[in-house]
Amino acid sequence: MTKILVIGANGSVGRHVVASLVEGGHEVRALVRNAATSALPAGVEAVEGDLSAPESLAAALHGGVAGVYLMWPGIPVQPRVVELIAEHAERVVYLSTDVPDLADDEPAAIFHQEIERLIRRSGLAWTFVRAIDFAGNALGWADQVRAGVVRWPYGRARRSLVHERDIAEVAVRALTEDGHDGGKYLVTGPESLAHAELVRIIGEELGTEVRWEELAPETARKELTAAWGNAAFVESRLRAWESFTREPERVTDTVERVLGRPPRSFRSWAREHTADFR
Repeated sequence: MTKILVIGANGSVGRHVVASLVEGGHEVRALVRNAATSALPAGVEAVEGDLSAPESLAAALHGGVAGVYLMWPGIPVQPRVVELIAEHAERVVYLSTDVPDLADDEPAAIFHQEIERLIRRSGLAWTFVRAIDFAGNALGWADQVRAGVVRWPYGRARRSLVHERDIAEVAVRALTEDGHDGGKYLVTGPESLAHAELVRIIGEELGTEVRWEELAPETARKELTAAWGNAAFVESRLRAWESFTREPERVTDTVERVLGRPPRSFRSWAREHTADFR
């Protein structure tokens, strides 16, 4: 049994990391902002801290932590966080995204690359779990699903959305088994499905018809910028979705190689989340 610190324990992946570690008999410590309001399984030690204040992690890292699961929430990068982890732990598993490797002197395009580089230089044993978009992002359609029509751009864009539990279970293997040091695991779902097909599957699992209505990219740009408040991010998403109409999002065998079983399907995710769409 080993003690693992989970940073991001209440996140859509982190909560599954915690559950899987507990099921495996590991001692789990969770970094949370408010221990009183955190919903954690019985036996999990909650320690308060905040990544934006690196020194607040000291209590969570004190006392012998073998490994750390690290999720970065999009706040400015704090190099001291990685330094502190390296001072107290043996290995780190970082939840990243589908990014190319970054040379030591190359500027980072997104924060994931910068954190990966800090970890590579830290002296820690490390594994990067580079996840394709989560299946849970489909919850952004929930209000439209309830209305029976999803208006969105690029209905033919083929996505390989991944179930959050698959991401978590790959991360747990890397935290608790040997043989994963230096791994850069691109984790995807089992197949590429078009946006419109994803919506159809959600409707089927709900037992109701949900129609797809193609939204012009220029209209989507305005609506999503107003909703998300980040024009650059919206533009990057539109470019990616357009590219997936020509070349489907990648599908890898990572889940099967690491876990010895096929990845969970989007349909299984939709079935588990029908209550969220009602």
